[in-house]
Amino acid sequence: MNTEQPLTADTFLAGLWRENPVFVTVLGMCPTLAVSNSVLNALAMGLATTFVLIGSGALVSLLRNVIPRAVRIACYIAIIATFVTVVDYLIQAISLRLYQALGAFIQLIVVNCIILGRAEAYASRHPPLASMINAAGNGLGFTLALLCLGTVRELLGSGSLLGIPLLGPQFAPWVIMLLPPGGFFVLGGWLLLFNWRQRKQGVKIPVAEVHRHGA
Repeated sequence: MNTEQPLTADTFLAGLWRENPVFVTVLGMCPTLAVSNSVLNALAMGLATTFVLIGSGALVSLLRNVIPRAVRIACYIAIIATFVTVVDYLIQAISLRLYQALGAFIQLIVVNCIILGRAEAYASRHPPLASMINAAGNGLGFTLALLCLGTVRELLGSGSLLGIPLLGPQFAPWVIMLLPPGGFFVLGGWLLLFNWRQRKQGVKIPVAEVHRHGA
C-alpha cells in the first residue's frame, strides 16, 4: 500500500522530540539502559543505530515494490543485519576498546524494534529521500536520549564527562549510577521530566499515530 505524504520539516523533527523513540514511544530499552553508563558509549551506540536506520530505511524504500509482502519482515531483518555487520566492523576498526565496551549490543541492533518499526511503518510506504530523513530524525532522537542518560550517569557515577574530571577530588562517585539500577533511576527521571514538559506544552500523541509511525 502506498501512503506517500509531502516531505515536511516534521518528517525529520518528529523523531527528535514529539515521537522520540525512547522518551515517547519507549522503544530500544535494552541498549538504552545497557550502554548509557558513559557519554562516549552512548554517542557511539546512538550514531551506530542512526547509520543502520538510514541505510536500511533507504534500501527498504528502494525495494518496497519488489519485496513480497509475505516475507517482508524476514527481508527487512536481512537488510538491517547487513548494515549492522558493516557498522560492527567499522567500530572494531576505529576502536577495539570501544567495541569491547559496547559488547553484544552492537550485534543486537539487528533486533532493535526502533529500526524494524521504521522499516515496516515508514520506509516500506515512502520514497527513499523521505525514508532517510525520517530515519535520521529518529536516529538522532535516539542518540539524544542516550546522551541525556549517559551524561547524568557518567557525571554522577565517576564525576567526569568523556573521561575529563569535573567535580573535583572531594566528590564521592555514586557507583550505582554506573550499574543497571542506576540506568533505571535516570531513565525514570528523564521520562518524568519529558512527560511533564509535553503536558505543559499541551502536546498529545494519539495512540493510532504512534502505532502508524513505528510503535
